[in-house]
Amino acid sequence: MGSQLERIKTAVIAGKHTEIEEFVREALSKDFDPNRIINDALIAAMDEVGRRFADQRIYVPEMLVSAMTMKKGLEILKPLLKGEKTSDRGVVVMATVKGDLHDIGKNLVCMMLEGAGFRVVDLGVDIGVEDLIRKVEEIGPHVLGLSALLTTTMPEMARVIEALRERGLRGRVKVMVGGAPVDLAFAERIGADGYGKDASEAVQLARDFVALK
Repeated sequence: MGSQLERIKTAVIAGKHTEIEEFVREALSKDFDPNRIINDALIAAMDEVGRRFADQRIYVPEMLVSAMTMKKGLEILKPLLKGEKTSDRGVVVMATVKGDLHDIGKNLVCMMLEGAGFRVVDLGVDIGVEDLIRKVEEIGPHVLGLSALLTTTMPEMARVIEALRERGLRGRVKVMVGGAPVDLAFAERIGADGYGKDASEAVQLARDFVALK
């Protein structure tokens, strides 16, 4: 039985995106529980991918293919989970801030977070302060992730955090920031809870934040 899950896990780690759907369907045909496939194969695989990336044994292109492979497998399983109470690790709202249209890094973080078992609400790019605040109020996420690639849009991150304070929401959500021009010093200066230099670090941050809840 375990060999079927191991096959799925290995396919994700190796980025076998043309084969993953067949492997997942085969596991379902053998009466594997969808949650078990997600937790013991897909999430376990992405945890290993994250470790290999952190150890510099793989790089962004390989991690991206693995994340895409995981997502293809997850899409088959999601409809089977409707009506069930799933065990999300937590809820993360992700967005690229106002004035910035870059999303490759954000998209990778979203896929890695999903692969780690988080429910991700991706708002997209060029998202203003009011829209972000409204979504935080509406969803009540554990984590808010803000991305920027342009130095000119970095101040938007500070505006979001200030607006959260003004609305009395700051204590309810952890804020992590990232993007090429962002660093730890900037994150600390604007009052963010954490800085992820890459997708692997962002996932670990989200895990740490949820563990504190």
